[in-house]
Amino acid sequence: MIGSIDCMHWEWKNCPTAWKGQYSRGSAKPTIVLEAVASYDLWIWHAFFGPPGTLNDINVLDRSPVFDDIIKGQAPEVTFSVNGREYHLPYYLTDGIYLKWATFIQSISIPQGPKAVLFSQHQEAVRKDVERAFGVLQARFAIVKNPALFWDKVKIVKITRACIILHNMIVEDKRDGYTQFDVSEFQQGEDNRSSHVNLTYSTDMPSNIVNMMGVRTRIRDRQMHQQLKTDLVEHLWRKFERNEDNN
Repeated sequence: MIGSIDCMHWEWKNCPTAWKGQYSRGSAKPTIVLEAVASYDLWIWHAFFGPPGTLNDINVLDRSPVFDDIIKGQAPEVTFSVNGREYHLPYYLTDGIYLKWATFIQSISIPQGPKAVLFSQHQEAVRKDVERAFGVLQARFAIVKNPALFWDKVKIVKITRACIILHNMIVEDKRDGYTQFDVSEFQQGEDNRSSHVNLTYSTDMPSNIVNMMGVRTRIRDRQMHQQLKTDLVEHLWRKFERNEDNN
């Protein structure tokens, strides 16, 4: 799991009049969308800023370069196993609006049974990381929290990028002080856990457009999404059922 993905709207007070219809939803004020992926320590791994506020998260995803490195073969090769089954694509935690792709894992909206309830609790708790990252970014930089006063969108994009870079620098400087789990759990070695990650990787480029389309199809595989979700439910139940029984 790389992190949590979501979108934030930044109000554009001085949006040019000719663009207000494109950047406004109904009678709402014009906004610009920031799509971001954040990890548990609020580090922002991916940021895509600029789509108009009339777009929802799915429309922004269609324009986003978040999967470009994977499709082009430039991303590290990932191999991990969950519940005894091997997978080769990392995934993001999302809310319910995102599509059921192999790279997205949503919560269960109406969980039935203790396994589904436990999975929903853990997924929703971890998915708050990206929302916390947006809140911390706005708290640290008032220019991002308040409506943008610039006319030039290029300047707004540069300001957003600079704030995210500074935010990551602060996180990197302080991250050792608030790590709340045992990092040895994520290190390689012989163990009995049902989840294992292979850290070796390759950056080979796909040889042709057919390979790139094949990777794109794998990313959007709904059957693989359902299988991964089922395995994650079982993995969490095996890992935490003892604690739940004790409570």
